[in-house]
Amino acid sequence: MTEDNAEAGRQRAPLKVDLALQGGGSHGAFAWGALERLLEHEWMEVEGISGTSAGAMNAAVFAYGMMTGGRDGAREAMETFWKRVSDAARFSPFQRTPFDKLTGNWTLDNSPAYIFADTLSRFVSPFDVGGSDYNPLRQILEETIDFEALAKGPIKLFITATNVRTGRGRVFRRDEITADVLLASACLPTMFRPIEIDGEEYWDGGFSGNPTITPLVRECDSRDTFLVQINPVNRPDTPKTARDIVNRINEISFNATLLKELKMVAMMRQVADPGNSEGKAWGEMRLHRISSDIMIELSASSKLNAEWAFLEMLRGEGRKAADDFAAKHRDDVGVRSSFDFETLLEGM
Repeated sequence: MTEDNAEAGRQRAPLKVDLALQGGGSHGAFAWGALERLLEHEWMEVEGISGTSAGAMNAAVFAYGMMTGGRDGAREAMETFWKRVSDAARFSPFQRTPFDKLTGNWTLDNSPAYIFADTLSRFVSPFDVGGSDYNPLRQILEETIDFEALAKGPIKLFITATNVRTGRGRVFRRDEITADVLLASACLPTMFRPIEIDGEEYWDGGFSGNPTITPLVRECDSRDTFLVQINPVNRPDTPKTARDIVNRINEISFNATLLKELKMVAMMRQVADPGNSEGKAWGEMRLHRISSDIMIELSASSKLNAEWAFLEMLRGEGRKAADDFAAKHRDDVGVRSSFDFETLLEGM
């Protein structure tokens, strides 16, 4: 009996789950694969999604696809979105060198255009460069999602962007989401000018919540949250080169808010009053993490690599990671957290 047939044979009762999707440029295609595989477990019913940066785009595209065509619609919408991203990247100056292509190296570290842009970003801001704030992702999003229809969809959405002025994260709900909101959630300060929304300017949501967990606990009935993690928390070695050091600093920064929030959840689980409805929600939260060591092997520059072959490789790794999770923790879902919260409180 195959794994899928065994799953079907159990005839599990429908279970509401939430999704928490990290950002990471084209590495978001890993989450695409993980979500695609989770869709095949038909007993899972997605109630809410929190997403940041590429995770925000995956969230909105997934939710819109589910609303318009169910599970097949979500699969088709995600593939269409990532294919359009790849098609647009054909004209990008950020391309792998012939040697990297020959050796199967996905990095852009040796790309002359990437090296030039990376160096220039340390001396020139997006405000110093003339011209428009053109971002090809805007057209792709507007071609993929009907935002007016999305506002009426059944899946709750929570998209995080960082207020440049206050440094605080703002979580946009389903009826507030536009192409501007998604672009703000993915706005890298060294590449784009901030996105203005309601008179305030916003940068990448990863600085303030990558992704934000709190609304999933407070505003959803589900008690099971699947975190699809793109940015490595742990690395086996200390970075030695300047580029690796900067990369590790960024990883730590973009994971810091998530780890802080999860630590808060761990503490709330210990002290929450089960007689209080909100306390019960915190106490009963079950977290499940889908991740892969492949993300440790990829360079930071590859987040700008949108070649279709690379995206499909990440998609496959995401599917494999979801399968690995199911093999180890399928029976935990709906029963207990497969993530050990207690480790977050060690050393406190």
